[in-house]
Amino acid sequence: MRLLPLLLATGLAAAAVAGQAAAHARLVKSDPKAGSVVAAPKALKLWFSETIVPAQSKVAVSGPSGAVATGKLAVDPKNPRLVSVPVTAALAPGAYKVDWTMKTEDTHVMDGTFGFKVR
Repeated sequence: MRLLPLLLATGLAAAAVAGQAAAHARLVKSDPKAGSVVAAPKALKLWFSETIVPAQSKVAVSGPSGAVATGKLAVDPKNPRLVSVPVTAALAPGAYKVDWTMKTEDTHVMDGTFGFKVR
């Protein structure tokens, strides 16, 4: 019977660790939407599942002609999970890739990529 409490304690500890690992922030949605075909956007918007630290976060955009000029990344003061980045260059038709690296308020760094096309 002593084995049962040990197994329960081990199971609870494993569940707690798995819960912490699953708690890392993630990209919830973007505008333009990943995989979409759109008119040339004037800005990119990225929504995350946790509050973002803008000073230690970045977004880079590349397209048919290479790197795309963007303005300064900003976090919406009313929604600290929403990041916007102005696109300062005219986007020609073609495929674009957005690479992002975000530091969250809990100090975790996450990154990812998504693409969209300009018609």
